[in-house]
Amino acid sequence: MNRQILLASRPQAAASTDNFRLVETPLPPLQDGQVLVHHHWLSLDPYMRGRMSDAKSYAAAQPLGEVMLGGTAGEVVESRHPKFAPGDKVVGMGGWQLYQVADPSRPGALRRVDDRRVPLQAYLGVVGMPGVTAWYGLNRILDPQPGQTVVVSAASGAVGGVVGQLAKRRGARAVGIAGGSEKCRFVVEELGFDACVDHRAHADLASLAAALREACPQGIDGNFENVGGRILDAVMLNANAFSRVALCGLIAGYGGEDIPMANPRLILTNRMRIEGFIVSEHPAVWPQALQELAELVGGGELKYRESVAQGLEAAPDAFLGMLQGRNFGKQLVRLV
Repeated sequence: MNRQILLASRPQAAASTDNFRLVETPLPPLQDGQVLVHHHWLSLDPYMRGRMSDAKSYAAAQPLGEVMLGGTAGEVVESRHPKFAPGDKVVGMGGWQLYQVADPSRPGALRRVDDRRVPLQAYLGVVGMPGVTAWYGLNRILDPQPGQTVVVSAASGAVGGVVGQLAKRRGARAVGIAGGSEKCRFVVEELGFDACVDHRAHADLASLAAALREACPQGIDGNFENVGGRILDAVMLNANAFSRVALCGLIAGYGGEDIPMANPRLILTNRMRIEGFIVSEHPAVWPQALQELAELVGGGELKYRESVAQGLEAAPDAFLGMLQGRNFGKQLVRLV
Protein backbone atom coordinates (compact mmCIF):
# COMPACT_ATOMS: atom_id res chain seq x y z
CA MET A 1 0.00 0.00 0.00
CA ASN A 2 1.09 3.54 -0.77
CA ARG A 3 0.33 6.57 1.39
CA GLN A 4 -0.33 9.83 -0.42
CA ILE A 5 -1.36 13.41 0.32
CA LEU A 6 -3.79 14.88 -2.18
CA LEU A 7 -4.89 18.44 -2.82
CA ALA A 8 -8.47 18.30 -1.55
CA SER A 9 -9.50 21.93 -2.10
CA ARG A 10 -8.11 25.24 -3.26
CA PRO A 11 -7.27 27.91 -0.65
CA GLN A 12 -9.59 30.89 -0.65
CA ALA A 13 -6.98 33.03 1.11
CA ALA A 14 -4.20 31.58 3.26
CA ALA A 15 -3.66 27.85 2.80
CA SER A 16 -4.64 25.51 5.64
CA THR A 17 -4.35 21.85 6.53
CA ASP A 18 -7.99 21.45 5.41
CA ASN A 19 -6.78 21.82 1.83
CA PHE A 20 -5.01 18.43 2.03
CA ARG A 21 -6.18 14.83 2.43
CA LEU A 22 -4.14 11.75 3.41
CA VAL A 23 -5.12 8.52 1.64
CA GLU A 24 -3.87 4.95 1.20
CA THR A 25 -3.87 3.35 -2.24
CA PRO A 26 -2.62 0.00 -3.58
CA LEU A 27 0.59 0.02 -5.62
CA PRO A 28 0.07 -1.09 -9.23
CA PRO A 29 2.29 -3.86 -10.67
CA LEU A 30 5.32 -2.66 -12.62
CA GLN A 31 5.19 -2.62 -16.39
CA ASP A 32 8.21 -3.04 -18.66
CA GLY A 33 10.37 0.10 -18.57
CA GLN A 34 9.14 1.20 -15.15
CA VAL A 35 10.79 1.37 -11.71
CA LEU A 36 9.39 1.51 -8.20
CA VAL A 37 10.97 4.19 -6.03
CA HIS A 38 10.72 4.29 -2.24
CA HIS A 39 10.94 7.95 -1.28
CA HIS A 40 13.25 8.77 1.62
CA TRP A 41 12.90 12.56 1.46
CA LEU A 42 10.28 15.07 0.33
CA SER A 43 11.10 18.68 -0.54
CA LEU A 44 8.74 21.48 0.48
CA ASP A 45 9.11 24.68 -1.53
CA PRO A 46 7.25 28.02 -1.73
CA TYR A 47 6.32 27.58 -5.41
CA MET A 48 3.88 24.85 -4.36
CA ARG A 49 1.58 27.47 -2.85
CA GLY A 50 1.12 29.13 -6.22
CA ARG A 51 0.26 25.79 -7.85
CA MET A 52 -2.52 25.23 -5.29
CA SER A 53 -4.41 28.13 -6.87
CA ASP A 54 -6.10 27.95 -10.27
CA ALA A 55 -5.12 31.54 -11.11
CA LYS A 56 -3.19 32.06 -14.33
CA SER A 57 0.52 31.53 -13.77
CA TYR A 58 3.69 30.32 -15.47
CA ALA A 59 2.71 26.68 -14.83
CA ALA A 60 -0.48 24.67 -14.74
CA ALA A 61 -2.38 24.52 -11.46
CA GLN A 62 -2.14 21.45 -9.23
CA PRO A 63 -5.20 19.30 -10.11
CA LEU A 64 -7.67 18.66 -7.32
CA GLY A 65 -7.81 15.12 -6.01
CA GLU A 66 -4.31 14.28 -7.18
CA VAL A 67 -1.03 13.77 -5.32
CA MET A 68 0.57 17.09 -4.35
CA LEU A 69 3.54 17.79 -6.56
CA GLY A 70 7.00 18.03 -5.03
CA GLY A 71 10.62 17.00 -5.36
CA THR A 72 11.65 13.66 -3.88
CA ALA A 73 14.82 11.69 -3.25
CA GLY A 74 14.82 7.97 -2.65
CA GLU A 75 15.89 4.50 -3.66
CA VAL A 76 14.88 2.15 -6.45
CA VAL A 77 13.40 -0.96 -4.82
CA GLU A 78 12.18 -2.75 -7.96
CA SER A 79 13.09 -2.24 -11.60
CA ARG A 80 11.94 -3.36 -15.01
CA HIS A 81 14.16 -0.79 -16.72
CA PRO A 82 17.56 -1.87 -18.10
CA LYS A 83 19.44 1.19 -16.85
CA PHE A 84 18.15 1.21 -13.26
CA ALA A 85 18.70 -1.38 -10.56
CA PRO A 86 17.46 -1.89 -7.00
CA GLY A 87 19.59 0.20 -4.65
CA ASP A 88 20.11 3.09 -7.07
CA LYS A 89 19.62 6.46 -5.40
CA VAL A 90 17.43 8.77 -7.48
CA VAL A 91 15.90 12.23 -7.45
CA GLY A 92 12.68 13.24 -9.20
CA MET A 93 9.32 14.91 -8.85
CA GLY A 94 7.59 12.02 -7.12
CA GLY A 95 5.19 14.15 -5.09
CA TRP A 96 3.83 13.84 -1.56
CA GLN A 97 3.77 10.06 -1.30
CA LEU A 98 5.86 7.17 0.02
CA TYR A 99 6.26 5.33 -3.29
CA GLN A 100 6.29 6.25 -6.96
CA VAL A 101 6.00 4.14 -10.09
CA ALA A 102 8.14 6.01 -12.61
CA ASP A 103 9.16 5.74 -16.24
CA PRO A 104 12.82 6.83 -16.35
CA SER A 105 12.71 7.19 -20.12
CA ARG A 106 10.53 10.30 -19.73
CA PRO A 107 12.72 13.44 -19.84
CA GLY A 108 13.30 14.75 -16.32
CA ALA A 109 11.47 11.88 -14.62
CA LEU A 110 14.40 10.50 -12.60
CA ARG A 111 18.03 11.41 -12.11
CA ARG A 112 20.50 8.94 -10.59
CA VAL A 113 22.69 10.57 -7.91
CA ASP A 114 25.76 9.64 -5.87
CA ASP A 115 25.24 9.99 -2.12
CA ARG A 116 28.77 9.00 -1.09
CA ARG A 117 30.08 12.59 -0.79
CA VAL A 118 26.82 14.54 -0.98
CA PRO A 119 23.97 13.53 1.39
CA LEU A 120 20.92 12.27 -0.48
CA GLN A 121 18.62 15.02 0.82
CA ALA A 122 21.06 17.72 -0.35
CA TYR A 123 20.00 16.89 -3.91
CA LEU A 124 16.64 18.46 -3.00
CA GLY A 125 18.27 21.61 -1.67
CA VAL A 126 21.74 23.01 -2.11
CA VAL A 127 22.59 20.58 -4.95
CA GLY A 128 19.07 20.61 -6.40
CA MET A 129 16.50 23.05 -7.65
CA PRO A 130 17.06 25.65 -4.88
CA GLY A 131 20.81 25.60 -5.45
CA VAL A 132 20.48 25.92 -9.21
CA THR A 133 17.98 28.75 -8.68
CA ALA A 134 20.57 30.60 -6.61
CA TRP A 135 23.32 29.85 -9.14
CA TYR A 136 21.30 31.07 -12.12
CA GLY A 137 19.95 34.25 -10.53
CA LEU A 138 23.36 35.28 -9.25
CA ASN A 139 25.49 34.39 -12.26
CA ARG A 140 23.13 35.04 -15.15
CA ILE A 141 21.13 38.04 -13.88
CA LEU A 142 22.98 39.84 -11.09
CA ASP A 143 26.49 39.07 -12.39
CA PRO A 144 28.18 40.86 -9.47
CA GLN A 145 31.64 42.30 -9.93
CA PRO A 146 34.32 42.29 -7.21
CA GLY A 147 33.57 44.94 -4.60
CA GLN A 148 29.91 45.33 -5.50
CA THR A 149 27.14 44.76 -2.94
CA VAL A 150 24.55 42.01 -3.30
CA VAL A 151 21.50 41.91 -1.01
CA VAL A 152 19.58 38.67 -0.50
CA SER A 153 16.16 38.43 1.15
CA ALA A 154 15.17 35.24 3.00
CA ALA A 155 18.92 34.87 3.38
CA SER A 156 18.83 31.91 5.76
CA GLY A 157 16.63 29.89 3.40
CA ALA A 158 17.52 27.15 0.95
CA VAL A 159 18.01 29.57 -1.96
CA GLY A 160 19.14 32.73 -0.22
CA GLY A 161 21.92 31.09 1.78
CA VAL A 162 23.52 29.76 -1.40
CA VAL A 163 23.23 33.11 -3.20
CA GLY A 164 25.25 34.93 -0.57
CA GLN A 165 27.99 32.33 -0.45
CA LEU A 166 28.34 32.28 -4.22
CA ALA A 167 28.42 36.09 -4.26
CA LYS A 168 31.28 36.07 -1.76
CA ARG A 169 33.19 33.62 -3.94
CA ARG A 170 32.92 36.16 -6.76
CA GLY A 171 34.42 38.89 -4.57
CA ALA A 172 31.19 40.73 -3.87
CA ARG A 173 29.92 41.99 -0.54
CA ALA A 174 26.93 39.92 0.63
CA VAL A 175 24.22 41.39 2.86
CA GLY A 176 21.28 39.28 3.97
CA ILE A 177 17.78 40.07 5.15
CA ALA A 178 16.20 37.50 7.47
CA GLY A 179 13.53 37.24 10.13
CA GLY A 180 14.90 37.09 13.68
CA SER A 181 18.24 37.52 15.40
CA GLU A 182 19.01 33.77 15.38
CA LYS A 183 18.69 33.56 11.61
CA CYS A 184 20.76 36.72 11.16
CA ARG A 185 23.54 35.32 13.35
CA PHE A 186 23.55 32.13 11.28
CA VAL A 187 23.73 34.09 8.04
CA VAL A 188 26.79 36.03 9.20
CA GLU A 189 28.61 33.58 11.46
CA GLU A 190 27.97 30.31 9.60
CA LEU A 191 27.32 31.31 5.99
CA GLY A 192 29.88 34.11 5.92
CA PHE A 193 27.72 37.05 4.83
CA ASP A 194 29.19 40.47 5.62
CA ALA A 195 26.02 41.66 7.39
CA CYS A 196 22.39 40.73 7.92
CA VAL A 197 19.36 42.92 8.65
CA ASP A 198 16.57 41.55 10.84
CA HIS A 199 13.40 42.75 9.14
CA ARG A 200 11.32 41.84 12.20
CA ALA A 201 13.19 44.51 14.18
CA HIS A 202 11.95 47.24 11.81
CA ALA A 203 8.21 47.84 11.80
CA ASP A 204 8.01 50.28 8.89
CA LEU A 205 9.63 50.96 5.53
CA ALA A 206 11.64 53.97 6.70
CA SER A 207 13.24 52.02 9.56
CA LEU A 208 14.04 49.01 7.38
CA ALA A 209 15.47 51.21 4.62
CA ALA A 210 17.68 53.00 7.18
CA ALA A 211 18.97 49.68 8.52
CA LEU A 212 19.81 48.55 4.99
CA ARG A 213 21.55 51.85 4.32
CA GLU A 214 23.77 51.27 7.34
CA ALA A 215 24.55 47.72 6.22
CA CYS A 216 25.20 48.84 2.62
CA PRO A 217 27.11 52.13 2.84
CA GLN A 218 28.08 51.94 -0.85
CA GLY A 219 24.51 51.23 -1.95
CA ILE A 220 23.10 48.08 -3.51
CA ASP A 221 24.22 46.81 -6.92
CA GLY A 222 22.37 43.49 -7.02
CA ASN A 223 19.30 42.20 -5.22
CA PHE A 224 18.21 38.56 -5.15
CA GLU A 225 14.56 38.95 -4.18
CA ASN A 226 12.59 36.13 -2.56
CA VAL A 227 10.01 38.10 -0.56
CA GLY A 228 8.79 41.33 -2.18
CA GLY A 229 6.60 43.92 -0.48
CA ARG A 230 8.25 46.11 2.12
CA ILE A 231 11.53 44.20 1.73
CA LEU A 232 11.83 45.04 -1.96
CA ASP A 233 10.72 48.62 -1.34
CA ALA A 234 13.52 49.10 1.19
CA VAL A 235 16.09 47.64 -1.20
CA MET A 236 14.97 49.95 -4.01
CA LEU A 237 15.41 53.00 -1.78
CA ASN A 238 19.10 52.01 -1.47
CA ALA A 239 19.68 50.82 -5.04
CA ASN A 240 22.54 52.20 -7.10
CA ALA A 241 22.25 53.34 -10.69
CA PHE A 242 22.16 50.39 -13.10
CA SER A 243 21.47 47.94 -10.29
CA ARG A 244 19.89 44.56 -11.04
CA VAL A 245 17.10 42.62 -9.33
CA ALA A 246 16.74 38.86 -9.81
CA LEU A 247 13.09 38.34 -8.90
CA CYS A 248 12.90 34.75 -7.71
CA GLY A 249 9.90 34.74 -5.37
CA LEU A 250 7.25 36.90 -3.73
CA ILE A 251 6.51 35.03 -0.55
CA ALA A 252 4.93 38.17 0.92
CA GLY A 253 1.99 37.54 -1.39
CA TYR A 254 1.60 33.77 -1.18
CA GLY A 255 -1.60 34.24 0.79
CA GLY A 256 -3.19 35.60 -2.37
CA GLU A 257 -2.96 39.32 -1.54
CA ASP A 258 -1.69 41.94 -3.97
CA ILE A 259 1.85 43.25 -3.47
CA PRO A 260 2.03 46.95 -4.37
CA MET A 261 5.35 48.63 -5.08
CA ALA A 262 5.89 51.85 -3.13
CA ASN A 263 8.31 53.67 -5.46
CA PRO A 264 8.23 52.29 -9.02
CA ARG A 265 9.73 55.54 -10.32
CA LEU A 266 13.06 54.36 -8.88
CA ILE A 267 13.23 51.77 -11.66
CA LEU A 268 13.47 54.64 -14.13
CA THR A 269 15.59 57.10 -12.17
CA ASN A 270 18.13 54.40 -11.28
CA ARG A 271 17.86 52.68 -14.70
CA MET A 272 17.29 49.42 -12.85
CA ARG A 273 16.82 46.05 -14.48
CA ILE A 274 14.27 43.79 -12.78
CA GLU A 275 14.04 40.28 -14.20
CA GLY A 276 11.78 37.53 -13.00
CA PHE A 277 12.88 34.00 -13.74
CA ILE A 278 11.80 30.37 -13.41
CA VAL A 279 14.81 28.10 -13.19
CA SER A 280 13.12 25.14 -14.87
CA GLU A 281 12.98 27.22 -18.05
CA HIS A 282 16.79 27.24 -18.26
CA PRO A 283 17.76 23.55 -18.56
CA ALA A 284 21.03 24.36 -20.34
CA VAL A 285 22.64 25.68 -17.13
CA TRP A 286 21.66 22.77 -14.87
CA PRO A 287 24.61 20.43 -15.59
CA GLN A 288 27.22 23.14 -14.97
CA ALA A 289 25.45 24.49 -11.90
CA LEU A 290 24.88 21.05 -10.34
CA GLN A 291 28.49 20.03 -10.93
CA GLU A 292 29.85 23.19 -9.30
CA LEU A 293 27.45 22.97 -6.36
CA ALA A 294 28.20 19.26 -5.75
CA GLU A 295 31.93 19.93 -5.77
CA LEU A 296 31.54 22.76 -3.25
CA VAL A 297 29.30 20.72 -0.94
CA GLY A 298 31.49 17.62 -1.23
CA GLY A 299 34.54 19.72 -0.35
CA GLY A 300 32.82 21.36 2.62
CA GLU A 301 33.01 24.81 1.00
CA LEU A 302 29.26 25.45 0.79
CA LYS A 303 27.31 25.56 4.05
CA TYR A 304 23.60 24.92 4.44
CA ARG A 305 20.99 24.16 7.05
CA GLU A 306 17.88 21.98 7.02
CA SER A 307 14.56 21.89 8.86
CA VAL A 308 13.27 18.31 8.95
CA ALA A 309 9.70 17.19 9.68
CA GLN A 310 9.17 13.50 10.39
CA GLY A 311 6.63 11.45 8.45
CA LEU A 312 4.36 12.10 5.50
CA GLU A 313 1.48 13.18 7.72
CA ALA A 314 3.63 16.09 8.98
CA ALA A 315 4.03 17.56 5.47
CA PRO A 316 1.00 19.92 5.42
CA ASP A 317 1.83 21.60 8.72
CA ALA A 318 5.52 21.85 7.80
CA PHE A 319 4.57 23.38 4.45
CA LEU A 320 2.35 26.01 6.07
CA GLY A 321 5.07 26.77 8.61
CA MET A 322 7.56 27.33 5.81
CA LEU A 323 5.23 29.88 4.19
CA GLN A 324 5.09 31.68 7.55
CA GLY A 325 8.87 31.62 8.02
CA ARG A 326 8.92 29.04 10.81
CA ASN A 327 11.53 26.89 9.05
CA PHE A 328 15.27 27.46 9.32
CA GLY A 329 17.00 26.61 6.06
CA LYS A 330 15.74 24.05 3.57
CA GLN A 331 12.41 22.49 4.60
CA LEU A 332 12.36 18.71 4.19
CA VAL A 333 10.19 15.82 5.27
CA ARG A 334 11.92 12.56 6.22
CA LEU A 335 9.79 9.67 4.99
CA VAL A 336 11.84 6.72 6.30
